[in-house]
Amino acid sequence: MQLTAPVTSGTDTRQGPRDADGMAVASFILGLLGLLVLNIFLGPIAIVLAAVSLWRGTTRRGRAWLGLTLGVADLAVLVLSMQLSHTVSWSL
Repeated sequence: MQLTAPVTSGTDTRQGPRDADGMAVASFILGLLGLLVLNIFLGPIAIVLAAVSLWRGTTRRGRAWLGLTLGVADLAVLVLSMQLSHTVSWSL
């Protein structure tokens, strides 16, 4: 009967892709949330998270690409609303 977990080599081979998958999901959520509020902050964060997760080889590539697209859309909405309202930031 074994009472403890077996000793491993100290490196978890799944840790890298799991982190990349989490970043892909986070970029999607932040990009989607950035369309509604704080797009000047959440857009660039979504872009960076998506790029890093794609670089690390995520298994959720579609979600990372969607997060990247939504991050760019956040910045496009910000620029468009600034041009239409003739202000530095958007307001309703």
